[in-house]
Amino acid sequence: MSKIRVLITDDHAMFRQGVRTLLAAEPDLEIAGEARDAAEAVNLSRQNRPDVVLMDIGMTGMSSFEATRVIRKERPETRVVFLSMYDDDEYLAECVSIGASGYILKESPAEQLLTAIREVHRGGSYLSPRLLTRLVDDLRTQGHEPVRQPRFGTLTKREREILKMLAEGQSVKEIATAFELSVKTVEAHKFNLMRKLDIHNKAQLVQYAIQKKIIRLSEPLLN
Repeated sequence: MSKIRVLITDDHAMFRQGVRTLLAAEPDLEIAGEARDAAEAVNLSRQNRPDVVLMDIGMTGMSSFEATRVIRKERPETRVVFLSMYDDDEYLAECVSIGASGYILKESPAEQLLTAIREVHRGGSYLSPRLLTRLVDDLRTQGHEPVRQPRFGTLTKREREILKMLAEGQSVKEIATAFELSVKTVEAHKFNLMRKLDIHNKAQLVQYAIQKKIIRLSEPLLN
């Protein structure tokens, strides 16, 4: 029986090593490579054709969401499992909407990760039990009410870029110059992203960006 080939993607070398050691001990699993960021994961997926990609959700550079879209489009048989520190409903909904097969909290026991890899490879899906329990509880509470769509997931790539730059303190004029766009176009993007996120001022925008790890508290915010 052929082994399940797994690509590990995370920007922390120690975490990758830990996952590698865990998987190497399993007779039915094989390491298909290690990627330090989402862009490298896309390239290695093309080269090594893994069965399952383990994808960290919070890396710099190309977003993990965009990488997953590319991987799933180019090779639909490759399954993606997100590894996340964030117990966040919007992140989970976004991952599901772009075709991921699993969402595992990094605090989960190792056995859950192994189960997830095998389950998604069989064509199933897997959520950390804590997330699954909460989803079930939410459905029971909501009854027949429509489920709210993930707001962050409705942003375009350009809107996400502008959101980050605004939260970092850059002005509309500076953003327009950076992207070679008119000020009016950037203002339109700003209006649309704030409408989609139900944000009404700069303070709320910065707070949202920090909450969603779009920017980090250690990054200097300009006035």
